[in-house]
Order: sequence, then C-alpha cells, then structure tokens
Amino acid sequence: MVTIKSLDDSKNIIAALLLDVHNVHGVVFNKSAYRKTLNKVLRRVDREGLSFLTKTLPRLGKCLDKALAGQYLMTKSQHRFKTMAGSELPIFMGELFSQVFSLDGEVLPEPCTKCVQTLRDVLYLFYKYELPYNDEEESAVLSSFKKTEETVSNNSTLFAAMHTAVEHITHTRRSYDANHKKTTTEVIREAKILLSGVFSSFDLDNIVPKHGPGVVATKQKLWDKYLWSNVSDNITRHYPLDAYFYASLGHVCDRLESISLIQARDLPARVILVPKDSRGPRLISCEPVDYQWIQQGLGSAIVRHVESIELTKFNVHFTDQEPNRRGALLGSMTGRYATLDLNEASDRVSLDLVRLLFPPNITVRLEACRSSSTVLPDGEELKLTKFAPMGSSLCFPVLALITWAILTAGAPDADTRDGILVYGDDVIVPTTYVADAIEHLESFGLKINRDKSCTKGSFRESCGMDAFKGVSVTPVRLRTVWSSTPSPNVYTSWIAYANSFYDRSYFTLYDLIVDNLHHTYGAIPDEAMHLACPSLREVTEANKPKLRRLNKNLQKFQYKVLDVKAKSVIHDIDGWSMLLRYFTEGAKTNSSLPELHDEAMSRIDWQVARRILTFEHTCRPSAIAVRGFDSLSNESDPFSVSSYTYRRASMLVRRWR
Repeated sequence: MVTIKSLDDSKNIIAALLLDVHNVHGVVFNKSAYRKTLNKVLRRVDREGLSFLTKTLPRLGKCLDKALAGQYLMTKSQHRFKTMAGSELPIFMGELFSQVFSLDGEVLPEPCTKCVQTLRDVLYLFYKYELPYNDEEESAVLSSFKKTEETVSNNSTLFAAMHTAVEHITHTRRSYDANHKKTTTEVIREAKILLSGVFSSFDLDNIVPKHGPGVVATKQKLWDKYLWSNVSDNITRHYPLDAYFYASLGHVCDRLESISLIQARDLPARVILVPKDSRGPRLISCEPVDYQWIQQGLGSAIVRHVESIELTKFNVHFTDQEPNRRGALLGSMTGRYATLDLNEASDRVSLDLVRLLFPPNITVRLEACRSSSTVLPDGEELKLTKFAPMGSSLCFPVLALITWAILTAGAPDADTRDGILVYGDDVIVPTTYVADAIEHLESFGLKINRDKSCTKGSFRESCGMDAFKGVSVTPVRLRTVWSSTPSPNVYTSWIAYANSFYDRSYFTLYDLIVDNLHHTYGAIPDEAMHLACPSLREVTEANKPKLRRLNKNLQKFQYKVLDVKAKSVIHDIDGWSMLLRYFTEGAKTNSSLPELHDEAMSRIDWQVARRILTFEHTCRPSAIAVRGFDSLSNESDPFSVSSYTYRRASMLVRRWR
C-alpha cells in the first residue's frame, strides 16, 4: 500500500483514483476489489514501467470502446487480460465490467453508464501523457509520412482516369432513382457541381494576408517576417507584390531599391517533429514565409465564406466543434448517426484530387501558395504529391470541403445530406448511409480509421466528445507531466485536472492534487471568490489568498493572487512594417461569423435533439485578425505593433484580481 502524498510518482495518482472508484462504487467495487486491483497495478508498473499506464491500460480501453460500439464482444481473444472465473470479462476491474457486459462479453440490455465512465477514467488516465519520445518513435513517424506520400503518389493515375471519365458524362442526363447507388463517376460530377456552388460568389482577390503564430521554413524571427527577401513567382502571378505584400503605394516607392533585390525562388517547406503525447511525436511541415502569408489570408477568407453561405453553414464547421459533439451525443442515444474518423487525413488529400473536384479558378489560387516539396529532418528533400501536409493554413479547409462534397454528392436524398456534419477529419453521417459513405471516401484515396469510427452499438466519439447511451463518458486525460518546480503550464493544467476530478466526485485525487499545488504555489483562490484567474472548485480557508485591498474604482475587494501572463517581447520595427502589421493583424474586421441556433441541430433530428438539449450556438466572431503572435492579452487592450508574445511562452505573476 502506497502513501498517497506526492504527485511526482504516477503510482500515487492511480492509487488515489482507484480509492475514489471504491468510494463511488463501493457496493460493486468493494474494499477487497480495490486492494487487489491496486496491488495488481503497482506490481505491473514496477515490472513494466510507465508503459503499463500509457499503453497497456489504454489498449484495454480501446477494446472496451469497440465492444460498446458493437464491433465485437468483450472476450479474452480481444482484451488479452486474465479473465474472471466462468466469464470472458477481464479480472482487472471485472466488478465494473460485469455491470456493463454479460459473462459472454455482450453489452447488457441496461448497462451502467456510470461504470462505463469510471472504467474509461481509469484506463485512459495516462493515455496522452506528454512524455519525451525516442529515436525509434521519431523514425516511425517519418517513415509513415514517406510511406503515405508514396500511396498518394500512386493515386495520381487513378484521378487522371476519373477526370477523363467525368468529361465524357458531364452532359449525360440520368433519370432520378432514390434507390440508385451512385457510381464514383457520378459522385465526382455532383461533387464538382457542389464545390462550384460553394465558390460561385467567393472573391479570390478579397483576402487579407497575415503571418501565422508559428515558425516558418525560412526561419525568420517574428519582427523580420515583414522584410521580404524572397517571394515566389507562383504567388505573385496571382497576388501581386505591390498589392498584397506592402502597406501602400508609398511603401512600395520607399522600398523600390530593396524590392529589386527580392528573389523569386520556390522554396521548400521544412518538416519538424513536436512533442505530442505518450504515443510519440507529431509531424508538422513549416511553410516558407511568403507562402504562409498568402495561405493565412486565403484560408481565413474561405473559412468565413463557407461558414456563412446557405449551402454549407449547417454542415461544415471550422471554428466550433459543438455541432459534431452534440451530433455524437445524439447518435449514441438514438443510433441514427455514425461517427467516422479519417486516418492521416491531411496527408492523404492528393493534389490531383483537388484538381479533380475544385473549380479551376480556385485550384489555380490554391496551387499558387502551395509548397511543392518539404525538407525532412535528415536533410532529404521530398517532393509532395499531397495537396498540403499539416502546417499549411489551407490544409484544414480543403480537407473539410472535399470530405463534405464527396459525402454530399454520394448521399441518396436530401434528408441524408442534411445529416452530414464535417469538422476536419471528424465526420458524422446517418447510420443508414455509413457503408456507402466509407466506400465513397476510400474510393478517393482517403482512409477511414475504423478503430475510432463508431457505426454500431451505443458508443460514439467526435471532436473530443465520447458518448454512450446519450451520456458523455469523456475521460479526464492527463497531458502535462507534473513538476514540483513552479511552471505556468503545470499550474493551469493541474488546476483544470483537479476541477474535473472534483466534478466526478473523485475527492481523494482532488485533495492529492490540491495539496501538491499548495505546497508548490502557496495560496490558491476557489471559484466562490469569483476572481478572473485560475481557481479551484473548493479550498479551505487556511489555503485561500489573504492579502486583499479595496478597489474604490471598481467598488470591490481585490486579492493578490497567482495569474498567468504572456511574456512580451518589445522589438521596434521600421514604420512601414509597423503599418503593414497593423493593417493585417491589428485592424478590426467586420467579417464576423453567422449565428447558428436550433435550426442547425434540426438538420440532424430536431424532435430528439430538442428533448435532450437546447442548442443555441453562436460561432465566435473574429474580433481581430490575429492578436499579436498567440497573444494572451485582454482583447480590450490596445494593439501594439512593436509587442510580440512567443507561442506557449508565459510566466506566473502575482497581481490584484
């Protein structure tokens, strides 16, 4: 039995959680079951290391999800854990599994959703822990990236043949038949018509270029990005240098000498690996600064347009996940909607597929700001046949529109079309259409992640919503590794974790986290104090902030508390660059997104939707095109053209709140 005092050891965290499981499910998960389970966990962690928590238990969790989704029974051949006597269920937390499944592994007619939630809380607790990755995991990610590129390249001939076939039937009339299963050629033709309709009123020239918050392949500092040393001819053929890269004609005239020195090379992108979680790193392709400048402007314009026109605003979303989340919740309760997840989605959209489906005038502009190659960490330059890897600002909009167009074109009727929701690689379709939907998507080189797609049973997941029988069973997944050294990221993350565990009545784990937070950071306010800073659900009087003052202007008491503030970098740039930055980042925009109310959910199933939820959603307007590079400052603060904040660079400060 471990002493539950410190967060520095993962065994203490899981021990506290198991004790809470006993307290919540005491009738089923009694003291004896708690002790046996805890001892089992401790032995296996000692023997296998942290991988038991980050890999072995999540595998059991995935087996649980698949069984709930009706993919198979919860049997030993699937979960590979030692089973209870006379049962197919694992002996590990078998007391809770038996409240969800019968002895032969089939979901019970009335399963306990609370037990499902608890099981997933335990099994996925460390699944996304942000641990360092090794060279083997790095090599595996790069190898997968290159292998996918080969697959996409092999599809080029297929799309060329499709294009020829479509040209031959463009003017062929087909009689309508609701029971007719559309061929790939017919899907292409209708998808092209749909995307032509989407962009029929789109002004390709009316964009506001801007810089993104991340690094670029050409490695300029934040303040150097406005001094152009290279702008590809691919871009300037469609977005002239004087109109899109300079603040005004006066700016152009003052820079004539430097403009003559600007090169026009087509520079490659650059691949970097960034920490993701216990499963390994994430691959990002950084774009050259000139490409990123136009990509950001064109991508933002497409997003605003798609979320505002009647044809797509209820089905395709970029700025809000809530429609998909509520769709998953509804699908888990009624079974009428399935959730699909695309595997390596951004890497499998071929450039030839974009050429096949998008209108030619749109394709030309998309290609104008597309990197044709990328440099791998070992220096190898890889020619890209995919449209764009993750890192391009156009990757997400193009993926979503292609997915929506293919699914909508292949749908047999209007009701099916209305039931399609797309948010990037998260897709919701009516269950009656799911088999054809998968076939249509895969016929265009996209790949369905069947492990994460839910087409049967009562389990659905989409956009972070894990739902079972109409109830959210999304687990609390620890990401940020605890550190006893004060850190802004650790402070905010672990306060959020503590609050989530409190909401689930896991008070032992809550107290463990809070005690460690107090030991490292001192007094922390609770939510009853109503302060605009990170706060815990509940704090004893002895551990609340004591230093306070009366603010006569606000007519309220303020407390001196810990808060998080972005690190500001003040770097003066020349006047024209300041003006250009203000025009592209600081100026207010009126292109706010439309309001979506109950009508959006009525497209899915309004009778059931209204019974279990009220959907009054307003898409978040863009108050400022880009507020400083990932600035954490208050939106009411004046925009400063000489002030920058680095991404994920913040600090803890004590101030009055």
